[in-house]
Amino acid sequence: MRWTELFRPKNLKEFIGQKHIINSNSFFIKAINQQNLPHLFIYGDSGVGKTTLAYIIANELQKDFFNLNATSLSIKEIREIIKQYENNLIKPLIFIDEIHRLSKNQQEVLLPIMEFNQATIIGASTENLIFSLTPAIKSRGVIIKLYPLTKNDLEILLNRVIEKFDINIDNNAKEYLLNINRADARSLLLHLELAFNISKNISLELLKSIKESNQTTLDILDNSSTIMSAMIKSIRGTDVDASVYYLILLIEKGEKPEYIARRLVILASEDIGNANPNALNLSVSTLKAVKEIGYPEAKIILTQTVIYLASCPKSNSVIETIDNVYKNINQNGIMKVPYYLKNSSNDYKNPHSFGGYIKQRYLIKPFSFVKFRAIAFEKTLIEWINKIRGE
Repeated sequence: MRWTELFRPKNLKEFIGQKHIINSNSFFIKAINQQNLPHLFIYGDSGVGKTTLAYIIANELQKDFFNLNATSLSIKEIREIIKQYENNLIKPLIFIDEIHRLSKNQQEVLLPIMEFNQATIIGASTENLIFSLTPAIKSRGVIIKLYPLTKNDLEILLNRVIEKFDINIDNNAKEYLLNINRADARSLLLHLELAFNISKNISLELLKSIKESNQTTLDILDNSSTIMSAMIKSIRGTDVDASVYYLILLIEKGEKPEYIARRLVILASEDIGNANPNALNLSVSTLKAVKEIGYPEAKIILTQTVIYLASCPKSNSVIETIDNVYKNINQNGIMKVPYYLKNSSNDYKNPHSFGGYIKQRYLIKPFSFVKFRAIAFEKTLIEWINKIRGE
């Protein structure tokens, strides 16, 4: 048995980290104790315990466990599981890994299952599921985040392994293991098992030689969310070199190309907006392309787009406009629609009947929500508006 399975926690007492949910006062523990756990959607970095937590929940609730993956999941498979338990009082627990990959139609199949408690659904992902799941799915479950494991968390696991197999390992080797596998319990166990298969006396030199012969991934210390934040800030700051550097780190960290592309789509509208509307077009095309192509070629497409976005003029006027509208509503309440803009009115003046523009009030009170930047294409938009209005 591989060590990743051998040392998988069997109960909540053995579970490492995540004190924000694994404590006696949390809703999570109380719900398990009352045998009334809601449907859960768990997200967090690789190796933090998402699948393990699902196994533990199934054991605690004494439910049959079905481990599925969204990349190969069929609707028929889910329906067959549900049919097996339609006459049972205790319903199964269906765990769906990489749930962010489910299409909208596949997610909709889960709705009646969740609504009528035909099974307990637990989904897991490395992506923030707030953005990946449909509103209908989110309203029927609870989203929880698992945080990266700390060095102390990993040291607990490391000591468990050392004690079980009576491993002789010096402090320098310990420190190296904890550093190169920061926040990833699975990776730590794999490295330790490889070394133990060679010698029970594990030295720093042995660990380094294993690492040097297995350079399929880089030694990346920061977690994905930190690197993603750095990339977004670098693009916003028009630092092309830093932007592509952090992009490559995200790719080597194992982030899905679709996840990276989705964040670029958001950035294109949030930080560039109408300063260069083509940024959004390119980002959406990138999202579609990487879904079809995947790695390794998706790396090229993502890099091209990141370089373009970092090079674009920047404007956050779209976000400021949204904030201005909400601020006005909070301060002044919601304004009524002028009577002549309603469907039943004949007093509406159609601009097309007046050569393309006629001065007419569209709000009960005039407010200036949109604050254009006099840069790049936004400057052109200002000129268009002024020309149309004859100003």
